This record gives sequence, C-alpha cells and structure tokens, in this order.
Amino acid sequence: MGSFSIWHWLIVLLVVLLIFGPKKLSEVGKGLGEGMKNFKKGLNDDDDASASAKETKESAPPAIEATSKSSKDASESNKTKDNDRAAG
Repeated sequence: MGSFSIWHWLIVLLVVLLIFGPKKLSEVGKGLGEGMKNFKKGLNDDDDASASAKETKESAPPAIEATSKSSKDASESNKTKDNDRAAG
C-alpha cells in the first residue's frame, strides 16, 4: 500500500497515452522543453542585466562629481560677472 511499483506507473502511462494520444503528449513535452529553455535564458539574461547595472552604478559617481564641478565653476563665473557689473 506504500509507493507505486513499476507496473502501476506503466498502467498510468498507458491510460494517459490512451486518453491524450501520442501526438498531444509530444506537443506537451515540446512545450515543456521550450518553457524550461526560455526560463533558463531569462535567468541568464537577468544575471547579465544585473552585472551591467552594477558596472553602470560603479561608473556613476565620477559623472556626478563632474557635474558638481561644472556647477561650481558656473557659480564662480556668475560671481565674477556680478563683481564686474558692480565695479563697472
């Protein structure tokens, strides 16, 4: 009464084959295989995307520093223009 023996599995397989037919079972197997392949591809694409995002994140601080330097230069040039106007 415990687990199924090989004969039980063969009978179940025979009943499933009679109900669905060999063509339908091959389509189901093909669909299952394609689904697994797409799932693995999605996992690999996700790993690649996270790696490229990590590289982009690491390169972002120098770009931020360059922006802050340019805003500092712009504020200094505005002060110079204001001083020139006040003197002139």
